[in-house]
Amino acid sequence: MSTPATTTTTTSTTVKGIAAPVTAAAAATAIAERPAPLASRIRSISFVIVAMSRLRRESSRQSVITVELIQFIIQYRAKETQEKKKRRLADEDDELSEVQPDAVPPEVREWLASTFTRQMATSRIRSDEKPRFRSVAHAIRAGIFVDRIYRRVSSSTLMQFPPDVVKLLKNLDDWTFDVFALTEAASGQVIKYVAYDLLNRYGAMHKFKISPGVLETFLNRVEEGYCRFRNPYHNNLHAVDVMHTMHYCLCNTGLMNWLTDLEIFASLLAALLHDFEHTGTTNNFHVMSGSETALLYNDRAVLENHHVSASFRLMREEDANILSHLSRDEYKELRTLIIDMVLATDMTFHFQQLKIMRSLLTLQEPTIDKSKALSLVLHCCDISHPAKHWDVHHRWTMLLLEEFFRQGDLEKELGLPFSPLCDRKSTLVAESQIGFIDFIVDPSMTIMSDMLEHILTPLAPAIKVKPAPLPEENSDNDADDAKKATCSMTRKSLTTSSKFCINKPWLACLSENKKIWKEQAIKDAEARALAAAAEAAAEAEAQAEGGVKPAAEEAGSEEPKEATAAESAAAN
Repeated sequence: MSTPATTTTTTSTTVKGIAAPVTAAAAATAIAERPAPLASRIRSISFVIVAMSRLRRESSRQSVITVELIQFIIQYRAKETQEKKKRRLADEDDELSEVQPDAVPPEVREWLASTFTRQMATSRIRSDEKPRFRSVAHAIRAGIFVDRIYRRVSSSTLMQFPPDVVKLLKNLDDWTFDVFALTEAASGQVIKYVAYDLLNRYGAMHKFKISPGVLETFLNRVEEGYCRFRNPYHNNLHAVDVMHTMHYCLCNTGLMNWLTDLEIFASLLAALLHDFEHTGTTNNFHVMSGSETALLYNDRAVLENHHVSASFRLMREEDANILSHLSRDEYKELRTLIIDMVLATDMTFHFQQLKIMRSLLTLQEPTIDKSKALSLVLHCCDISHPAKHWDVHHRWTMLLLEEFFRQGDLEKELGLPFSPLCDRKSTLVAESQIGFIDFIVDPSMTIMSDMLEHILTPLAPAIKVKPAPLPEENSDNDADDAKKATCSMTRKSLTTSSKFCINKPWLACLSENKKIWKEQAIKDAEARALAAAAEAAAEAEAQAEGGVKPAAEEAGSEEPKEATAAESAAAN
């Protein structure tokens, strides 16, 4: 039986200057389109795969070097060189070079070195590529579909807020938010109301289909975790303070315009959960005492690993799972970002973080990874209380020192050496805060500001933010800082040559707080001198009563001899 002859037409295609025949592909497609049983279809698919592989080999043999190909190779090599430079910067060891030996007292320097430096550093550069919808029409259809489902599912009533809480939450957009005043109105449930309000403001409940009841249960569990160890500082109030500061950075600087909805959601959650179930002791204490948590995480970022691990364990509980409606890819992206951000709050990463970002910003065309940018923002939010108004900052400082002192008491009981700033009797409070502001907070806020201005400059015409507040009265020494702090963010006439400037209310606060601490340091030094003199006098009196002649008394015993000599000289 003869087989009818088949005729094929040879065609060619050109992709970036590479020409190749497609006869085999056309024949394979024709065979694959014919109706056939399952076995025949499998053979057809196999034939298509083989034909396409032959096509690629044939194309490679017939390829020619074109201008486009050369340009592509040059661009690829340039990008690869830049990536290698970034990795080299990331691998550099951190150091405490900014702190001169005579700039701060030895105890403060020891605290800075032990808290904000580390021996080993690892870094990972993540890709900015995010999954996208295939088409605008697909996105519109999906959005309408999700919106319809959400409206049917989320028919339950939103959580009710007490009137006093609603009144205080009106100040949530201010740089300094008094969480201490809120805790009285909220009966201590500050996370419940602030986190609920912020997540609702950003539309996270609607966009990610979070049931109000599930969210309320989740926030109650988070509140319980923060209050478990009854810490003076690392508690639910600190969580709200950091989350509020993150909200300020997202909203009032315009950073939210650079992020996707999922990244905003992850940023708020990372700020809320960054110290979840904090024990009130430092990583160093866990390592030195050999705690179970230190053993579990091999002495590396002990608390930070626990915070993020415990948080995701909580979100796996059915009645508190606010992530249940995320897709697999969305969950993976959100989890990765939260892990990166929370682990970066380990203070031993501090100088490495600043060095990497400072080096990136010196490049001609820096490409800033979103994970690194948001990690730096969260770190700055975590240490931002010295950049708030004095009343709030001073209260936070006293609470933190009390937590340090309690750790010192534990160290004394366990026979461990005192950690820096943990000895109630010898800690220099004012000096420690001056060093903290000069070497930690101020440089961090400066680099964060530069980073945000670089990121947001291309988006400046689209950013809508509130105008800067009127400048407050400042001393002559603070005039420059006040000028920077009140840099207007209105976009009346923005040209390509003008630099985008964010509002920096923290500059005036840092300057004022540092000035007050310096005045306090002088008073403390005078008080220590008086106390030392009184102690010396008391010791001398005690020695005198015990029959031991102090040095002053022995000197006094020479007075009769001197008097007799004077009298003899006068008589002569």
